[in-house]
Amino acid sequence: MSPELDSAPDHERLLVIVTGSGRSGTSTVTGSLKMLGSYIPQPEIPANDANPRGYFEPIWTVEFQKRVLADAGVRTLDARPEAYDLMQPTCAKPAFRDELRTWFGTQLKGDQIVVKDPRSFWLRNLWVPTATDLGLDTVFLTMLRHPAEVVGSRDMHYLKNADDDRRLARETGNLGGWVNVALTNERVGRESRRAFVHYTDMIGDWRAAMIDAGDKLGLTYDADLTSDAHHPIDDFIDSSLHRSQLGFDDLDVPQQLVEIAETVWNNLDALSRDPQDTAAMKSNDEMAEAYRQMHTYSVALTQDHTNYSVDVARAQARRRVTRELQQQAAAAPPSLPRRVVRKARSLAGRRAGR
Repeated sequence: MSPELDSAPDHERLLVIVTGSGRSGTSTVTGSLKMLGSYIPQPEIPANDANPRGYFEPIWTVEFQKRVLADAGVRTLDARPEAYDLMQPTCAKPAFRDELRTWFGTQLKGDQIVVKDPRSFWLRNLWVPTATDLGLDTVFLTMLRHPAEVVGSRDMHYLKNADDDRRLARETGNLGGWVNVALTNERVGRESRRAFVHYTDMIGDWRAAMIDAGDKLGLTYDADLTSDAHHPIDDFIDSSLHRSQLGFDDLDVPQQLVEIAETVWNNLDALSRDPQDTAAMKSNDEMAEAYRQMHTYSVALTQDHTNYSVDVARAQARRRVTRELQQQAAAAPPSLPRRVVRKARSLAGRRAGR
């Protein structure tokens, strides 16, 4: 038995994984959990101009999860229905499992350890077995924010200077990513205790939101949330954080995708009241199939465009390589044997003719 398990206390210890699409309030709820006595593995990503109140994300976790996703070829907001399946061979790699266990074993410094990173749900089959091995139960807290607001917030944050074509492509892609991430996140969390918390509830009445989440997840806090006494979270959260208040009418996205997203949103709203609402889960499974079909047809429809874009990129790369080889041949010193120069020029000519 490992030293970590030998020293584990008799009472329950929890790994609280905070998930949710980026720009959905994950920093707000994680910061609140920290202020209520939970432990966040150190060091954390420091606050910056984009998030002056702080991210509350362990640096090690973010860097590790980026590497795991890169190994699987999956993006944080991946819109491909097969993305979660693509993650599984990577999550099963002993090297990644050993690395996570070694690091996480040094972070057992509280009864409630909070790991927040929008990528974490992709690595569910890495985190849960690791936590179990170390004597922790894993619970999931998912932040909910209307998809139009998530997409709009990402627009304001990442696409300030984008042209109309770029904005159109990213709004559609980001909404597709929201749908796929929301459906995947909901599905993979069904076997664990979980809570869905609306961002607007955190902003409007954080005490009530945290009491409800605590009841569903079995969390304990170091403050009496039934009291109106001032708490540092009162200064941490304010209504001005809710800057992007948009609807689907504010986005230029396909109506079929809007209908799927709206249904998924309504299902998540139902799950925020009852995390095991069978009707909502059944509807989400149906939406997952509808989204998969839509994605398949969309990929097929754009095949010619994709092939053309690949051909253009290859041609540009060939021209760049040809220029570099020609420049190297022209700059060859006089002492360089003529056969070497001729070979370089011949190679450049052949590449230019491809």
